[in-house]
Amino acid sequence: MLDLVKFVQDEFIEKKEFPKFSAGDTITVFYEIREGEKRRTQFFKGVVIQVRGTGATKTFTIRKMSGAIGVERIFPINLPAIQKIELNKAGAVRRKRIYYFRELTGKKARIKEARRK
Repeated sequence: MLDLVKFVQDEFIEKKEFPKFSAGDTITVFYEIREGEKRRTQFFKGVVIQVRGTGATKTFTIRKMSGAIGVERIFPINLPAIQKIELNKAGAVRRKRIYYFRELTGKKARIKEARRK
């Protein structure tokens, strides 16, 4: 059964190359929106709260501030509407899921930049 699922995922799900990112990184996701016959590209820029799952079921959650209101969005990594992902800033955090980030405001909500090679 597992071999069949793996075969279907390998054959029918298109794989896109995205940069490696983890919790604490600031990324911009460009995705396509269809409104009737029209198509447009929209972006969502924010901090990665978590990366969950593996393979075809991998998802990531991004949080951004829109005015004084926090907005979170969950994206599946193999969503056909995603056109590209840009890594804007690599963040230095100690945890894989930074749910505590939701309650922080002002200067406390800053994430130090990581030195990655």
